[in-house]
Amino acid sequence: MSDGGSRTVRAGRRRVEIRRPDKVLIPGGDAAREYTKGDLADYHRAVARHMLPQLRGRPLMLDRRPDGIDGPAFMQKNTPAGYPDWITRVEVGKEGGTVTHTVCDDTATLLYLVDQASVTLHRWLSRADDVDRPDRLVFDLDPSGDDFETVREAARWLGELLDEVALPSALMTTGSRGLHVVVPLDGGQDFDTVREFAREVADTLAGAHPDRLTTAARKKDRGDRLYLDVGRNAYAQTAVAPWTVRALPGAPVATPLTWEQLDDPELHARRWTVENAVEQAATNPWAGLSRKGRSLAPARRRLAAQRG
Repeated sequence: MSDGGSRTVRAGRRRVEIRRPDKVLIPGGDAAREYTKGDLADYHRAVARHMLPQLRGRPLMLDRRPDGIDGPAFMQKNTPAGYPDWITRVEVGKEGGTVTHTVCDDTATLLYLVDQASVTLHRWLSRADDVDRPDRLVFDLDPSGDDFETVREAARWLGELLDEVALPSALMTTGSRGLHVVVPLDGGQDFDTVREFAREVADTLAGAHPDRLTTAARKKDRGDRLYLDVGRNAYAQTAVAPWTVRALPGAPVATPLTWEQLDDPELHARRWTVENAVEQAATNPWAGLSRKGRSLAPARRRLAAQRG
């Protein structure tokens, strides 16, 4: 229900106030429709049951846009003192101190973050109860331009290599230009070990396709090759959360998909938006992924044998 400049939304046992629901956060233009704070609240409420399993227990970094995506961006790590006490927090170490991150464990928190104009949620790859040991590994397939065929090609090669070392993997559009390939882990290795393995995989793949792929960190060294980015696999680094909205025109959504959908000729990084992502979520493309977490030790041995 609404009352003047606000709207109250029921979320489980709580009621969350969405202030200024008609405020435009993502302007329209070039045939794209505009999206208000109320639109984003409706989207998050609809997708919550699919999104929350990907967020629960994880420290978050919030991309807040109080004046919409054309205004200043605030990348918020520390939880403001004014947040309700029912929102979960976790205090984690950083160089010279600590940071108290917000954790999104329920729909009420998700909607409260929308009210705070948190357009995009970025999640840690580890959980609050063991922040030093990730249970997700992420490869970011970052093309030099907007050529999605290069991304599709790299994803196939990477998926095949991960299959060869017996690691399960899943795909997600970034909502920007590329894809993320996500590997569920059992949380038994620290970040240094996970990042080293990811680098070995990326180097192996780039070595097999040197004219198409690169691991060069500096843009000037990449040319027109796709960058295999493994830098997110480090303590306190984040990756864009599944089902989150990107702060871009058209409101594209970072969307999980199946490997079979990689062959869809209409697929591209911004294929799903607030307008249609709920339909994709209903297909449950990552069904059972969290139960497939693996140790990296056997995979490292298989990869080492491949590399000779």
